[in-house]
Amino acid sequence: MFEGFSDASAIVDGITIHAIKGGHGPALLLLHGHPQTHVIWHKVAPALAQHFTVVAADLRGYGDSGKPPGAADHSNYSKRRMAQDQVELMRSLGYESFAVIGHDRGGRVGARMALDHPAAVTRLVTLDVAPTLAMYEQTSFAFARAYWHWFMLVRPAPFPETLIRADPDLYLKQTIGARSAGLAPFTAQAYAEYLRCLSDPDTAHGICEDYRASITIDLEHDRATLDAAQQIACPFMALWGAQGVIEQCFDPLAEWRAYAPQVQGESLPCGHYVPEEAPQLLLDRVLPFLTQ
Repeated sequence: MFEGFSDASAIVDGITIHAIKGGHGPALLLLHGHPQTHVIWHKVAPALAQHFTVVAADLRGYGDSGKPPGAADHSNYSKRRMAQDQVELMRSLGYESFAVIGHDRGGRVGARMALDHPAAVTRLVTLDVAPTLAMYEQTSFAFARAYWHWFMLVRPAPFPETLIRADPDLYLKQTIGARSAGLAPFTAQAYAEYLRCLSDPDTAHGICEDYRASITIDLEHDRATLDAAQQIACPFMALWGAQGVIEQCFDPLAEWRAYAPQVQGESLPCGHYVPEEAPQLLLDRVLPFLTQ
């Protein structure tokens, strides 16, 4: 799926951050979301690699990256810690600054990275995500029903881990397969990779710790950012699916303006999994933005 790419993994904070690298030009970091891996970029990475040195990484807790036991306060799965992972990965590859495209959880990591490491992030694109704090504070019946996993995964261990481990394939089908496009966007090879990684018992814990951090320490970090009037300084584009929950339940541009008043963006005619549902539309939007 990634012809011409090579392994670019690094040891960061005592764990492996798995990544692949390909292409030439300015550095571009791609970050996936739940419950997937870097494979979500397989339809767009070859085209992006014609313009950029593309690094597609697995977040800690996901894919083939390390999955340490969660700390009592979940801080080692905070978006701040995940952002630090990726900054250190890129430094290990020789890149002090780079652009970022983040889907879903990767978008949250990208936003935190732009806030905590403004000198590192040159441009930011988030895909189908609104700020975590806004989404939790504005939870409605429609949102809770659609994003049920946001509330299941945060329960204390080992309850949600046990449910995922009991049938990883069912969990995968009930998450990525239960959105507006069903399973149609996912190639058999990509789905097999997602299932392989989710079948690792430690992945279940990593995923749950990601969400436990989001409802605890991540909210503390977000509130501190807003209280300090800290802003994302780099050019920022937010894109989302017109058929997805973000469009139905939130105003993503309005919410992101609390962190980045100059954010630009729009909805695309697809659902949540933009890189796999609408790869050409995504390329048409991000390439002009990233090469300005």
